[in-house]
Amino acid sequence: MELRHLRYFVAVAEEEHMTRAAAKLGIQQPPLSHQIQLLEKELGVQLFFRQSRRIQLSPAGKIFLGDARAILASVDQATQRIQRFDMGEEGSIRLGFTSSASMHQMTPDLVRVFRETYPLITVEIEEGAAHDLINALEQERIDIAFSRSSVKPYPGIASMELLKEDMVIAVPVNHPLTQLPNETIRLKDLCHENFIFYQQVNGSGIKESLIEECAKVGFEPRSAQIVYRIIGALHLVASGLGIAIVPKSMQAIQPDSIVYKTFEPGSVITVPLSIAYRDNSSKLTVKRFLALSSEFTSKWVTSH
Repeated sequence: MELRHLRYFVAVAEEEHMTRAAAKLGIQQPPLSHQIQLLEKELGVQLFFRQSRRIQLSPAGKIFLGDARAILASVDQATQRIQRFDMGEEGSIRLGFTSSASMHQMTPDLVRVFRETYPLITVEIEEGAAHDLINALEQERIDIAFSRSSVKPYPGIASMELLKEDMVIAVPVNHPLTQLPNETIRLKDLCHENFIFYQQVNGSGIKESLIEECAKVGFEPRSAQIVYRIIGALHLVASGLGIAIVPKSMQAIQPDSIVYKTFEPGSVITVPLSIAYRDNSSKLTVKRFLALSSEFTSKWVTSH
């Protein structure tokens, strides 16, 4: 039995007329009649009662019609699904976030729009340190990593910058800097402060960029402590151990224990928000995500 036999049978059952069914199928009437007879012979039952101008389903035919329709519907669904998968419209994608990247409003907005655009793609999410996420990318345990760090030390990993975010100064609530009459601070005004730094395991994080910026205005920052995550740095600031320079979107952390000061216009430091991915990835869901990210970014930045 072939699928075409089921399609022939359903057409005849619905039209109750061999000639009309043949026209609907785009074939001649004699071959259609012959195929229906072969199907009845194979099944060993009579599917139709034939009259001079009309053909009607037999009781056995009525039962078989439901099964035939279900089989054809299942085949059509399977065909559509594999076609959607082949076009990258169905499947799965695994996203990784650093804690600071997940705090920026653009990150959940982008993921939400992607899910709305491709509702048949399953999105899995995990959080981790930038170094751990890059390792997960290399080992193909995730497909995309949202991060603020450079991927230059990692062969085979590429990145797309989504935006640059202003950084702010996190200061303990009882620190003298909070009493300054001016609302903004120059970077060189921090030359006597103790810095809480955070960096990746391989030294490609924000710490190195901050040290370079400090050198440009004539000082080397004093390091009070180094941690591996921005949230950890903010907890130390809240404890009064020093100050930290962090992305603006982190201002929701420890609001009762930390005062966030902004840089004056000429001293503003920015940090990128990027997505990293394997540059040889052939996964179509990844290609869909990258394409949508590029389109989404320009609209999001314009509206914010």
